[in-house]
Amino acid sequence: MASRSEKFARKAADKDASSLMSQKDEEEVLKFSPEEEALLLSKSNAQKTSANELFAKSSFQDAIETYDQALATCPNYLDFEIAVLKSNIAACHLKLEDWKEAVKAATTALDGLDKLQGQGQDKVEKKEEVEGEEEADEEIVSEGATKAEDTSAKGKREADIERIRGKALMRRGKARSELGGWSNLQGAEEDYKTLSNMQNLSVADRKTVNLQLRTLPPRTKAAQEKEMGEMMGKLKGLGNSILKPFGLSTDNFQMVKDEKTGGYSMNFNQGAGSAS
Repeated sequence: MASRSEKFARKAADKDASSLMSQKDEEEVLKFSPEEEALLLSKSNAQKTSANELFAKSSFQDAIETYDQALATCPNYLDFEIAVLKSNIAACHLKLEDWKEAVKAATTALDGLDKLQGQGQDKVEKKEEVEGEEEADEEIVSEGATKAEDTSAKGKREADIERIRGKALMRRGKARSELGGWSNLQGAEEDYKTLSNMQNLSVADRKTVNLQLRTLPPRTKAAQEKEMGEMMGKLKGLGNSILKPFGLSTDNFQMVKDEKTGGYSMNFNQGAGSAS
């Protein structure tokens, strides 16, 4: 008969195995056959074209619905195509001044691009590991021409990703700036700082980025001070409600800064602003 400790160990092992299988299932993505994928992508692209036409006609809500149809048709593992659609949806929400939805759509687009670049890096690293282990006799087959072609294709793909990343960041930065508030303005600053380091911006976008990086910091600081003041006011009100039964208030406690050490000490002043 198994001991209690052996039963516990077996249960733990079974649980770990089940967890690993569940994680593996989540990581596995069911893909369509090349023919099915091409058909779905063609239909999705046709829907995207229709949505682009609706956007050009300023029918932004209809455009969003049509982009959503294109998303539903597009295979869910095509991260680049999905990122393009989400970025376009963010543009529609900007036109409708629905700032929160614009931030949400643009963030989804950027997450997809990050995932896509991460996958590409993993593939490069795996390829380098395999090439390091194999013999050099594979070089007999025109390797130089193949590598040059791959580099060109990879460069175009990276350029496409950066182009969509720039658009999504511009749209999210704009939406965050319009939303206001400390967190959103801080996020907008981060977006525009990222954009300032990108080499593929248009002259107009570069001008917008530089302007925002000049005007956002004072707005962010003012929002921070306002929210901190409101928070301290609420904390003071809470403190007063607790101290009131004792005939005291937060005014009885004063924080005094030590100029030598930079630390603070609390002084109690019984006569200062007793709660009434």
